[in-house]
Amino acid sequence: MIYDIDHRTTYRYAQPVSISHHLLHMCPRPTAGQTVERHNLFVEPAATVIRDSVDYFGNTATHVTIEESHDELSVVSRSTVDVFGAPAVEPWTSPAWETVADLLSWAADAEALDAAQCLYDSPMTMAGRAVRDYAAASFAPGRPVLEVALDLMTRVFTDFKFDASVTDVATPVDRVFEERGGVCQDFAHLQIACLRAHGIAARYVSGYILTHPPEGKERLVGADASHAWLSVWSPGYGWMDVDPTNNHVPTTEHVTVAWGRDYGDVSPINGMVVGGGEHEIDVAVDMRPIG
Repeated sequence: MIYDIDHRTTYRYAQPVSISHHLLHMCPRPTAGQTVERHNLFVEPAATVIRDSVDYFGNTATHVTIEESHDELSVVSRSTVDVFGAPAVEPWTSPAWETVADLLSWAADAEALDAAQCLYDSPMTMAGRAVRDYAAASFAPGRPVLEVALDLMTRVFTDFKFDASVTDVATPVDRVFEERGGVCQDFAHLQIACLRAHGIAARYVSGYILTHPPEGKERLVGADASHAWLSVWSPGYGWMDVDPTNNHVPTTEHVTVAWGRDYGDVSPINGMVVGGGEHEIDVAVDMRPIG
């Protein structure tokens, strides 16, 4: 499936901003399940500096500096991505989770050493005993590691309610667990914390998901969404994506932008401004199948 994707972010400031520096992760990355046909970035007011680099995790990171005084900033990312889906896996044939945890603890080969970077707590996935105990029910002795991941995905989907009113971008995992609710970012962080607490490597994935209008309704432009899910590692299989928000293994309706240890590594727009005061943010995503 080929998609045209427009992702528009607009900041409106109460006071003028004299200079701003931003780090963007908005360019989709090529993966085993997708190719990027094109990507363009439009910034208004015009940037003095706009430079692409590759970050530690292999994502495209764009550095932007705006030196013109402004009270509104518009960033538009436009991409065309061909998504054909990662190769199918058979979770029941993956190694037992204890075997994988032991392999990761010793970083026994280059692949395990690389995966082990997503084994330890990161700033947004630190969690206490309650989260570890909750996860334990999925870790039956000898259970294949990818079956563990799928079971946890279903449990998070079932036990937690999608509710944007109970969390924000900085809500810790323990609070998400207490509230029994949150959004896609929170559910990804929660499942990552569950897996890491038992010695399994998991990484955070940011991107987009195709949304479908209610039956009988027309599709609304800009009503699609930025999305977050996670990947879990198994020797012999590599990384398998799971989406606890939708209880679904991503196929051709997810577009990957970036991955890292948690949201902090791959937030779409980060940075600092001089001035500005209070501000409002509007975000609109349009993901259109074109072939």
